Amino acid sequence: MSDDFRTCPVTGFKVHLPAERLIKVNAVTAVVALLVGAIMALLVALTRWETVHLLRPLDYYKFLTLHGWNMLGFWIIFFEVAVLYFAGAIMLNSRLASPKLGWLAYALMLVGAAGTNITVLMNPAKNAIMFTSYVPLKATPGYYLSVILFAVGALLAVFNFLATLYIARKERTYRGSLPLVVFGALTAAIIAVSTLLFGAAALVPTLFWSMGISPTWDALTYRIVFWAFGHPSQQINVAAMIAIWYLLAYLTVGGTTISEKFSRLAFLFYILFINIASAHHLLVDPGVSSAWKIWNTSYAMYLAVLASMMHAFAVPAAIEVAQRRKGFNRGLFEWLWKAPWKNPSFSALILSIVIFGFLGGISGVIQGTEQLNIRFHNTLAVPGHFHGTVAGGTTLAFMGITYYVLPLIFRREVVGKSLAVYQPWIFGIGIALVSIGMQGAGLYGVPRRHADITSFGGSVFAFDYDPTAYFWLSLLGIGGILAFTGALLFVLIAVATLIKGRRL
Repeated sequence: MSDDFRTCPVTGFKVHLPAERLIKVNAVTAVVALLVGAIMALLVALTRWETVHLLRPLDYYKFLTLHGWNMLGFWIIFFEVAVLYFAGAIMLNSRLASPKLGWLAYALMLVGAAGTNITVLMNPAKNAIMFTSYVPLKATPGYYLSVILFAVGALLAVFNFLATLYIARKERTYRGSLPLVVFGALTAAIIAVSTLLFGAAALVPTLFWSMGISPTWDALTYRIVFWAFGHPSQQINVAAMIAIWYLLAYLTVGGTTISEKFSRLAFLFYILFINIASAHHLLVDPGVSSAWKIWNTSYAMYLAVLASMMHAFAVPAAIEVAQRRKGFNRGLFEWLWKAPWKNPSFSALILSIVIFGFLGGISGVIQGTEQLNIRFHNTLAVPGHFHGTVAGGTTLAFMGITYYVLPLIFRREVVGKSLAVYQPWIFGIGIALVSIGMQGAGLYGVPRRHADITSFGGSVFAFDYDPTAYFWLSLLGIGGILAFTGALLFVLIAVATLIKGRRL
């Protein structure tokens, strides 16, 4: 059994080698998906920038579908699986419950991700139906089967993580309660189980419908079931992101939460209430009552918002207290000015918090309010919101922790450290401009997904937008170029480190 472990000379953790290999392969695959999704994002941004208007409609919808799946799905979830294995096995000095199950999960996820990309590329006329895959749009069976395989693989990986927690507790590989970071990963895993099961409930009947086995699949029913999967899938990311915030606060400045109970309570609020926010996708649908809409998007949703606000106080407080312990006590903000800004992990952490909280969080509360939702529904402001949360907050947090994963797990010294200092800023500023540009254009009624808002494909119902809307779309395009540059720089640094980084 001792041959299956090594001791990390930096952290002192007992590293289970089979778990380490799975962390590596999932993290590398995640970065590949990030690169693919970023290329698609650039093409889409340059199409929505009306001055450039790069792609024809069919190509636009093809690349938009691929962008959605690779960024919202494959990049995020492959990386989250790596985070779960790191939290469950490495941080608890435990063995992974079942390496064989881990490889089966990875194989299913890889086949599903590759199959989704291939089916969309090979037959965009049928399969370019966006991440939401709304009925009555009907794709080929291979498309739905690929997505289902990916979801099943992700579910198996979550079960493997939960089983690892049980083994760690049974074999007493750690003392006391779960570390806060592991508790956050557990929160993400619990949300993931219900989310992926609802995904199966939405997409398995859709697969049968596309095969002709089931004659109909009601569009309204599909939307209700789908959003029990579509929105909570992003809440998995939020829980994992915040767990990484706490980890980065500790790794960069030695910060620990002022109150473990306070932070754990905030994670508990996520489990109980955050999925309720799915209701804001259904506020214009007739399938649910007005009372249900108002309750879920007002009183109940605010408890999830409260959880995010609690973390938004706890993480910066942990950083400030740690900095003040080091003697940075002059004035209100010396602790911030003297922070390790040349550490890309720290700048990624701060940018993640700011972009998630202000551009993503505030816009989400506004757009999710029952009375205001109709103002933003199906406009470009909606993806502007989640480009602040997922594309901005989650992706920056994952980039930040990668700069520690490379030396600690891959045991390679980071290549291009001088470039790495600027990488989070380039990506962060770019994605902020993307989010602001989308939300500004949405305020002028620019539609969420349409490939051509100047003529609407030659429609007799074409509409002339206020000229200011085109300014916001230009901002989106410029931000897309910057964000792509930052993402590409991150990928190049990671790849160069794996290939040429000095072995540690």
